[in-house]
Order: sequence, then structure tokens, then C-alpha cells
Amino acid sequence: MPFMFGDFLDRGVFVKARFWGTRGSLPAAADTLDVRAKLVEALMASRGHVFRNERDIDDFVDRELPFTGRGYYGTNTACVQIEGGTEYVLCDAGTGIRDFSNHLAAGDNAGDTDGRPKLFNIFLSHLHWDHIQGFPFFMPAYAEGSRIVVHGCHPGMRSAFSYQQEHADIPLTLRADISYEMLEPGWEYDIAGFHVRTITQNHPGDSFGYRFEKAGKSIVYSTDCEHFEDSAGDDYRFLDFFRDADLLIIDAQYELGAAGLAKENWGHSSNIVAVELGVRSGVRRLCLFHNEPTIDDAALTGFLEGTRRYRTLYDEGSGMTVDLAYDGLEINI
Repeated sequence: MPFMFGDFLDRGVFVKARFWGTRGSLPAAADTLDVRAKLVEALMASRGHVFRNERDIDDFVDRELPFTGRGYYGTNTACVQIEGGTEYVLCDAGTGIRDFSNHLAAGDNAGDTDGRPKLFNIFLSHLHWDHIQGFPFFMPAYAEGSRIVVHGCHPGMRSAFSYQQEHADIPLTLRADISYEMLEPGWEYDIAGFHVRTITQNHPGDSFGYRFEKAGKSIVYSTDCEHFEDSAGDDYRFLDFFRDADLLIIDAQYELGAAGLAKENWGHSSNIVAVELGVRSGVRRLCLFHNEPTIDDAALTGFLEGTRRYRTLYDEGSGMTVDLAYDGLEINI
């Protein structure tokens, strides 16, 4: 049902994005070479330091060690949690949704009130495998009393999930109340305490973006979208959809050369286009998403640094910050 826009003036409301899966196309496993490179980087950076206790080591890791030496961009495919609503809200059900459910099992009961069953709202960008492959391992689906509502604009949602479950070869029976809510592109809805807008995106078979608003705060989730030459126009429809977003999570899987040549029409965008659209739309914080699964952490860090340099060159006066998504990243709005 279309939503009648309400009053969103209270800036004190808590809204947050938590990233459970950030890779594009397929999961990306760490290998021995990755671990070795991190060890070498950490040991080189620690030369000359004297560590008297574990706290000194923790301080060094947190304050001096680069991210490539102390962290990892991650392995999981797309899943982002939007917090601050009245129920759980997840964007896509890639392998990251498994880590989300593990987090729940470890004792995160946020969202439960008065013992009511958990209600999970999953917003699907589309039905390609990397965006639904984690659902057979989403343990609330097997829990009595849980409710799961899958929202999306693809008419084949129910059949895709049914087919997946039929062939998942998991010796468990679905026990949750699972329903499917069809949304219309371009419409506005009131779901889980958020004002939600939808948009059709350029991707093989179509994908859909979502804008979540609450109390004047906004997060846009726009993955698996390719932006063509018409994106340079002042009337480009995504400019309004992104307008003044506090956080824009945007597909930037490729560098400009790959996006415009070798992988044109693959349905993904570049870091350069992401920056230009973000600046032109007045976005406050840009988070590059759907990371290329075939490159390592050092290359991804270089990708981020190059993107930040381009943002400065493109519009030195822009206050937009640029991040690269990684599994475990949390962004407060």
C-alpha cells in the first residue's frame, strides 16, 4: 500500500548500517598468501616498538597498524542490516546473512519486545544467486515462531526461494512463517518503521534499489546497477533517488576502464561514476559496495585510496566522505 509521507523532523533517532556481506558475484576466501602478507606487514610495522603487556599490543593494532595488516575486507556476498526501525531489516540474503544469524544466536536480542517473536524483513535487490545463496543457512527460518517477510519487486521471489529450498539438501524443515510482499518500483511504503522508496536499476533481468528514511535520516542501498552515458544528464533519475542521502551504499565493483570496456553491460558500476553521482546528489557519505571478489586486500585498499583522490580532484569542496565496505563495518547515521 502506498505510504503517505509523514513528519521526519526528529534528528535524534538512531539509524545505522551494519555490513554482513560485501563481496560481489561470489564469496572470496582468504588464502595462505593473504595471511602471510598481513603477518609480514604487522611485523614490519612493529619494529622499534616495545610492548609491555597485551594492552600495548591492542593499542598498537588499533592506532598504528593499517587496515590491511589488522583486518580483512571479507568473504561474504551481499547482506546489509539497516538498524533503527521497529523490526529487523536486511538488504539481500547473500552468505552474509549466515553471519547475521550467528550473531543473533550468540545473544543479540535487539528488536525483541515483550517476548514477541522476531520479525525479519528482507529486501531483495534481485534474484541472482549471490544475493539469495545464504538463505538456506539463515537459521531463524527453521525456528518456530519466527516471521520472515521477503520484500521485492521481482514476481518470481516465491518460486526462486522454493526451488532453492527444494534443492538445498539441508536436513531441516522450515518452521518460520515466511511470506512474500510484492513492491512496485517507484512507489513508497511504510515498512518496519522506515519510509521506503524503490527504483528500477540497470542490471541483467533488472535489479531494484531501496531508500530507507526515518526522522530526516536516509540510507540508500543501490547495488547491482550499471550507469550509462545518460547518467551525465541533470535529469538523471538516480540523482533524485540519491538526493542528500546520509549514506549511499553503491555498486562500485569495477574501476572505470573495466566498467566501460571489458565488462560493459555486465550490470555493475565503477568507483568513478559512484563518486560523481554521489557529489552531484549531495550525498554525505559514500560507501563503495559489491567488491570485486578476485582482488586482495592490498588492491582493494589501493582502490579506495584512488577513489578518495578522485573525489578531491572532482570536487575539492565536497564534504562527501568515501569508504569501502567490508564485512563487519558499522556506520552510524
